[in-house]
Amino acid sequence: MSALKDTLNQATKEAMKARDKDRVGTLRMVNAELKRIEVDERRDLTDEDVFTVLNKMLKQRKDAWQQFTDASREDLAAIEAYEISVIEGFLPAQMEGDELDDFVSGLLAKSGAQGMQDMGKVMGLLKSEGKGRVDMGKASALVKAQLDKL
Repeated sequence: MSALKDTLNQATKEAMKARDKDRVGTLRMVNAELKRIEVDERRDLTDEDVFTVLNKMLKQRKDAWQQFTDASREDLAAIEAYEISVIEGFLPAQMEGDELDDFVSGLLAKSGAQGMQDMGKVMGLLKSEGKGRVDMGKASALVKAQLDKL
C-alpha cells in the first residue's frame, strides 16, 4: 500500500475523531475514488497513482468552482473551494512564478527546441519531470510563449 494512501486514511481517522464533518466528507470522497480504481483495475495503487488521482480530482474541483463562480452560486463555490484546499494539502507545493519560468527554460534547453514544431517534445519532458509539481495549463502557456520567442 502506498504511503500517501496511508496518510489519507490516517487524516480521515483524525478528522473523524475531531468531528470535522466537512473534512471527513472530502477525505471519504478521495478514499472512495482510490478504492474504486483499485477494485476496477484489481491492483494496489502506488504513490504516483494516488498523486495522479488527487491531481485529477483537484482539476475537477477547480473547474466546478469556476463554473459555480461564473453562475453566481457562491454557496456551491465555497464547498468546492474547501475541497480544493483539503486535496491540495496532500499534494507537493506547485511551482510558481520564477521557479516555473526557470524550470521551463531548462526543459527547452534540455530538449533542444528550435520553435513551435518542438512543442510536443517539450511537453513530454514537462509531463515526466514536473509530475505533481506543475500546473500543466500554466506550464503549457509558458512553453508556448517561450517557443514563440525562439
